Amino acid sequence: RYEIEEGDEYSLALGVTKKTGISGYFFFAPVKGSVTSSFNLAEEHFGVDVAASENESVKATLDGTIISAGWNPEDGYVIQIQHSNNLISVYKHNAALLKKTGQFVKAGEPIAIIGNSGEHSTGPHVHFEIWYNGAPVDPQDYVVFQFTVHRSPFTVHGSPLIRSSFTVLGALVDH
Repeated sequence: RYEIEEGDEYSLALGVTKKTGISGYFFFAPVKGSVTSSFNLAEEHFGVDVAASENESVKATLDGTIISAGWNPEDGYVIQIQHSNNLISVYKHNAALLKKTGQFVKAGEPIAIIGNSGEHSTGPHVHFEIWYNGAPVDPQDYVVFQFTVHRSPFTVHGSPLIRSSFTVLGALVDH
């Protein structure tokens, strides 16, 4: 039984790994916003669409080197970053690119300005993809895209109580 379970580590039918080996990484959210379209391998939507305010900075999810920065008619301004461990992140539909091919960036560093560029764009958002060993993986398995702070009408020692909530793997968690 052990050999069979271990042999099923990769799903050839779907083309993505079940156990990616990247779960120990801390992925910085490229933007804080609402996911408007999720990863769907069957529909060849290899990332997530995250709506956010116009002119917001798009940030690198991990340290890495810019391997592509340019424009195409379908996706507008696109930037791609090569990270360690054979990871690549892709950011599409930007209004402007802040980095050039060959530059090294740190996680959380602004690399673009969110936009609405390209024929496939439907409003200000970033289409964000993560590729591991040449296969797309669902960014929502690794990145928290929303975080809001709620102020309470109650105070402690004159300071308002703060309750934060954030989405973790699709579930809303309150603190």
